[in-house]
Amino acid sequence: MSENMAQKQVVNDLITFKQGQDSLFSESDVLEDRLEKIRSKMSDLTNIKNLHFLLGAGASADAIPAMEPLIKEVEGRVNSLDTEASIAADECSFSHQSLKDGFQNIKRHSPKNLENILGTLYSKRSYLKGVGENDDINDYLINLIESQIYISINIDCNASGADKSFSLYKKLYQKLSLRNKDLARVNVFTTNNDLLSETALGFLNINYNNGFSSGLSRSFNPARFSYTFSRKIDSGMEKYEPLENMVYLYKLHGSISWVESDDNSFFNIKEIDVAPCQTPPKNNVLIYPTPLKQNKSLGSPYADLIREFQTKLLLQHGVLIVIGYSFSDEHINNAIYAALASNPSLSVVIFGNYSPSENLTKLTDRRIYQIYGEFEPTIKEEAKAIKIHYFDYIVNKLIPDLDKGRDSDLLEDFIRSLKLARGDK
Repeated sequence: MSENMAQKQVVNDLITFKQGQDSLFSESDVLEDRLEKIRSKMSDLTNIKNLHFLLGAGASADAIPAMEPLIKEVEGRVNSLDTEASIAADECSFSHQSLKDGFQNIKRHSPKNLENILGTLYSKRSYLKGVGENDDINDYLINLIESQIYISINIDCNASGADKSFSLYKKLYQKLSLRNKDLARVNVFTTNNDLLSETALGFLNINYNNGFSSGLSRSFNPARFSYTFSRKIDSGMEKYEPLENMVYLYKLHGSISWVESDDNSFFNIKEIDVAPCQTPPKNNVLIYPTPLKQNKSLGSPYADLIREFQTKLLLQHGVLIVIGYSFSDEHINNAIYAALASNPSLSVVIFGNYSPSENLTKLTDRRIYQIYGEFEPTIKEEAKAIKIHYFDYIVNKLIPDLDKGRDSDLLEDFIRSLKLARGDK
């Protein structure tokens, strides 16, 4: 085999672009040919009338720890002197050693899966509640793990550890907010509980609708998702046009900034300001990552958000772009399946190699595209292979500037220069 043919074979093996189960590459395509075909298709799809994104944990992976490293953080907190002191100060009915033993007993069965550990603890609590009993160690571990997960999500978006993710979110929303005004505004659905989206949108001064009212008390009302922001274009007449600079944001698993509140007579969810790294409020509302999360997502506001997801996917001439999502939530998966079954004009683009998992990528439906793979960098300083299904490559290389006639960095440069002029950090 010649060197040129060997190179083509390597490229063919490492980069996949499928429509249904059919490859969209030809055998003669070299690396740049393949990447250009992906970019061209993405340019076409992002100019469809109704554009939706589904962002999973992979989109925030550079700033938020995954479940496996988070287990080490939880274990460190279980074994810490602070926890020992807290148990003594609260005069708990168990010793610190009993707590450590209890955690190790559960961890032994799922050493690398915090979702299963938390799911086991929830199941035990539910069973004991049903028979009129309780387990103080079990309840303490649930509170400790939930608190650690919350703290790990509640990052300072301006800190050095979050720099990369924050920059990517800003670049994503810069591109999406400049979409052609004759097309519908972009809908961003996410299972993430962090505030990277809100912080990026706020930094760029982009209007967004997340279902909450404005004012001192920001209450949830799903009816607000049918609202848009408009500006008056004729001072003498009641004539308006929608703002181009706008995004709809749907947090399907809640947010660290959501709490239960009785301030509103219709919906008991309120959005509050949270400081980075603070511990969770007692009435916080978010779906923690467990196998039981589907059950919790049946209640409000999650049922309302899933309903909005279903409604948007049924709009004619739409495309759903899936990034960093593991297909582990049955309610979300079922909404996508149902939309594909009833909306022939919907396309779905899935970034990621899910084989051999059973999900949409196994279907032969040609409305479903799958993109994944890696290639060696041409710049010698870059040691790692470049993965085309990772969030950074998608944002930087595959999602086009939806209005190439504008300088996408103009707004951010102005804000930065203004802060420097004022002496702000």
